[in-house]
Amino acid sequence: MAKTLRECIKDAESRKVAIGHFNISDSEALRAVFDTARKLNVPVIIGTSEGEREFIGQKQAVAMVKSLREEFDYPIFINADHTYSLKKAKEAIDTGYDAVIFDGTKLPFEENIQETKKIVAYAKKESMNREQSVLIEGEIGFIGTSSKLLNELPAGVSVGENMLTKPEEVAQYVKETGVDLVAPAVGNIHGMLKHAKNPHLNIERIKALRAAANIPLVLHGGSGIPDDDFKKAIAAGISVIHINTEVRLAYREGIERGLENDKDEIAPYRLMKKGVENMAKVVEKRLRLFNNM
Repeated sequence: MAKTLRECIKDAESRKVAIGHFNISDSEALRAVFDTARKLNVPVIIGTSEGEREFIGQKQAVAMVKSLREEFDYPIFINADHTYSLKKAKEAIDTGYDAVIFDGTKLPFEENIQETKKIVAYAKKESMNREQSVLIEGEIGFIGTSSKLLNELPAGVSVGENMLTKPEEVAQYVKETGVDLVAPAVGNIHGMLKHAKNPHLNIERIKALRAAANIPLVLHGGSGIPDDDFKKAIAAGISVIHINTEVRLAYREGIERGLENDKDEIAPYRLMKKGVENMAKVVEKRLRLFNNM
């Protein structure tokens, strides 16, 4: 039987590697991620944001991921990415997601704690009836909300040291909420800058936050981060890394090239093929990096 998500994250921590988390909104993207992870024999997490869940269908996304896990006895998991309310978090838990991220970064700190506590309590109650417990991830520090190409830093985001998540904040947050994972602001942003490189990560802050949190850390906004920063971040305590903008861009560019090469093609599965292949290349590059391959 494949390991649970909690076991996979614990194993990643012990081996100083990170699990790749890739967002999808259709079955083609799912196969690009799954086939690549299986080729490399590494665990993988599928993410669906609220918008992606609405497009693909919550139950359908869960069913597809779980069917792959069961058919191939493989450690592939599904996470309800960036969930902004107790109502939506409960819906994802009830649907069968393996993990849920509550994003309360726009809320005052104390309100973020109180809302996260409610979700953790609900997940623990519902997990009593499951083989695998639902993991709840909290988030501290606003890094933007959109996985897209950007002309400038997202509104409201600063990567100055005084705006990064503080060790005392993460310690309080984890203690009072009981979350399983936490995603901090460490110089990362959602999306990729069009005309400049994304900011560097603050590696020393990651080390301090991991020590203060005493639970696994998750890096959001992984697209556009330099390879060397990824390696240092994993060594410093990052156990899961989110990639979305990069794979979205690869998917689109692949489809566009396919259409240019064959303007008369109308079969959907052929139209999508080049997009899937291009996306798989990005996924493989990232998974090899995160797993020291």
